[in-house]
Amino acid sequence: MTTPLLLLQGVAKRFTLHHQNQLELPVFDAVDLSVSAGECVVLDGASGLGKSTLLKLIYANYRASAGRITVQAPAGPVDLTEVAPRELVRLRRDTIGYVSQFLHVIPRVPALDVVAEPLAEDAGDDPAGIEAARAEARRWLARLRIPERLWHLPPATFSGGEQQRINIARNMIKPKPLLLLDEPTASLDAANTATVIALIREATARGAAIVGIFHDAEVGAAVATRRVNVGDFRSTRP
Repeated sequence: MTTPLLLLQGVAKRFTLHHQNQLELPVFDAVDLSVSAGECVVLDGASGLGKSTLLKLIYANYRASAGRITVQAPAGPVDLTEVAPRELVRLRRDTIGYVSQFLHVIPRVPALDVVAEPLAEDAGDDPAGIEAARAEARRWLARLRIPERLWHLPPATFSGGEQQRINIARNMIKPKPLLLLDEPTASLDAANTATVIALIREATARGAAIVGIFHDAEVGAAVATRRVNVGDFRSTRP
């Protein structure tokens, strides 16, 4: 039996409202979920049920209140509920990709370098490796229809849709075993949405495990190999 790339066992999440006398707000009671190589698991459910919270737990932006979240890293399985900060940095660099709804980059860095950075980091001080990273970034920018006249400008000056395409390119340019997608097509037109669907299918074809949120039902249907209703994990506690 194939070992899943991502395994959630008994994961619970409760937020503590410190400004309301430490009131606890339960979100999940017990999430059990596994995702294997080549799967694209689409998270379904109404707004407010915790779909983005679940992605942030997997990315370790939030700490789980209980349970285990295990990712198969190159050196072996890692429990994200106990991971040390330095190991988390390595996991995000090499194992877990995350396309959020917002682009967060250093101001004044050109779009070309923003996209190339994940590959350029691996190249170190090797000029040939850095140029190869930039060449690959050019290919991604062209495929995602970012006009060449914008490649040397900082993304902060771009439209919302252009920033989202930069975000997609930056976080998908380096193939990683696990990819988390939070509304990657929310700001995109039909042509660019079709391109992103193709990119997601290519990622699953190479063996990536993907967990995604898509409020566009047609996009979700186009990429899903399996669907999970987050409402099934919803806490019933008061």
